[in-house]
Amino acid sequence: MTTPLHPRRLAVVGSGVAGLVAAHVAVAEGRADAVVSAGNTGAMLAAGLLHLRRIPGVMRPAIAVPIPTRKGPSVLLDSGANADARPEHLLQFAYMGAIFAEEILELAKPEVRLLSIGEEAEKGNQLTLDAHALLAASDLEFAGNAESRDLLAGAADVVVCDGFTGNVALKLLEGTIKTVLDSLRAEITATPRGKLGGLLIRPAARRLRTRLDPDTYGGAYLLGLRGLSVIAHGNSSRHAIANAIRLAARGVDHDVVGRLASRLPERSPQTAV
Repeated sequence: MTTPLHPRRLAVVGSGVAGLVAAHVAVAEGRADAVVSAGNTGAMLAAGLLHLRRIPGVMRPAIAVPIPTRKGPSVLLDSGANADARPEHLLQFAYMGAIFAEEILELAKPEVRLLSIGEEAEKGNQLTLDAHALLAASDLEFAGNAESRDLLAGAADVVVCDGFTGNVALKLLEGTIKTVLDSLRAEITATPRGKLGGLLIRPAARRLRTRLDPDTYGGAYLLGLRGLSVIAHGNSSRHAIANAIRLAARGVDHDVVGRLASRLPERSPQTAV
């Protein structure tokens, strides 16, 4: 079912800084329920921190991106809000991701994994080693490390990392998906036999493209703020922007901010920024 749009309650803006600021002010003042933009991520984060502010107890907001996997949607965070992070930040990202998965994706006891260069607990840099220890000692359903090659296979319900690593992984996935799908189309249309075969597999190919195409989601929630903020791709198509608006409307309908604010203090440890 398509989520109805709420055009009079969503502040949808372009990439200009003035528009970003005005949209966040509108949400902060209650004149809009959410802001949607394909503008600069840093500007979106700065405007959100200044005008929407963080939910009490949140150390760092994180970009939560739904990853289409063979097992269903998986949440990757942080996907670009924090290039540098500390172990305790990753622990809180995991709690935010788990609550998001429970409340919005309706997953009971979501499994959490830490993105690293190997599944073994001793693999990774100092950040992942320290974060692994914190996650293992938490009450989360932590299942250890995950490698990036397993993301599309459904490595976990929630995959946690710092923003630098998450953004690199996300863009690699998006680029790989686009290249593979475009190459498949080129091969199918290259010969008469390929075109005939293409007619037979067209329904399956369309379903696969719809499931894997990043435009299907359109954007990502910036979790941890007192207002709803959705960040779309900088090169978003009209289709992607429409889906980002639907994502924001769905977030309003499901009260993403309210549910996170009510549940995070009871689960996530409070640590200084």
